[in-house]
Amino acid sequence: MTVRPTLIVLAACLVILAGLGVAAGARAADDACLPLTGPCQRVLFVGNSYTYVNDLPAVFRHLARAAGHAVVTGMVADGGDTLGGHVSSGDAPAAIAAGWQLVILQEQSQVPAVAAVREQVMFPAVRTLVAEVRATGGTPVLLETWAHLDGWSDYRLDYAAMQAGITTGYRQIAGELRVPIAPAGDAWQDARSRLPGVDLWQADGSHPTVAGTYLAACVLFADVFATSPIGISSTEGLSDDVARALQEIAWSTVDPG
Repeated sequence: MTVRPTLIVLAACLVILAGLGVAAGARAADDACLPLTGPCQRVLFVGNSYTYVNDLPAVFRHLARAAGHAVVTGMVADGGDTLGGHVSSGDAPAAIAAGWQLVILQEQSQVPAVAAVREQVMFPAVRTLVAEVRATGGTPVLLETWAHLDGWSDYRLDYAAMQAGITTGYRQIAGELRVPIAPAGDAWQDARSRLPGVDLWQADGSHPTVAGTYLAACVLFADVFATSPIGISSTEGLSDDVARALQEIAWSTVDPG
């Protein structure tokens, strides 16, 4: 496994790197589908350290199986990678071509926060990957990520402003391409307010704790299955009270009605 950091060169020669707190990327797949309810669903995750730290695909799979869904997962993720980096390397297109019912696309954490960056870096890559997923008969899903705890000082963005930019970026391209969004960043913002005693960020203020990954997985579960995750027994070692609170926030974010 190799780390392939991605350099994004814009007019200002900005280099954007996230995921530096983790030393290695990951490619993994779970090919065993349990005989649970319904047909087996294959879900591929394409992202970076926000996806492989704490193994988001596995946490999602555990939730799904605990709820009776037959799910297998795969992952293409390298530290600091952008979706554009995945396109140019060919790793993600090759994985997508193998055929997956769902492909979860997670952009690098800073790219969506600033209009000029997302328009030049994120949007072309999303258009390419969404087209490739649909060409195989699969369904793309955008995983909206969370802002850094202290925002992005290079652009004078505090946490709230950075999250607003990220949310806007995902919604813009999702609206253009008619792609569903799993709004993990919105759920984090709610949890930050409602559960101040639960740490979602690691000490670096960027990568997720187990609780943060669990919340993102609950949002994905609610979005993918259009079903509440409240009461699912899989807690990834969190206390029952914390797990249930995160499940409730995920569901209220995905289905606010």
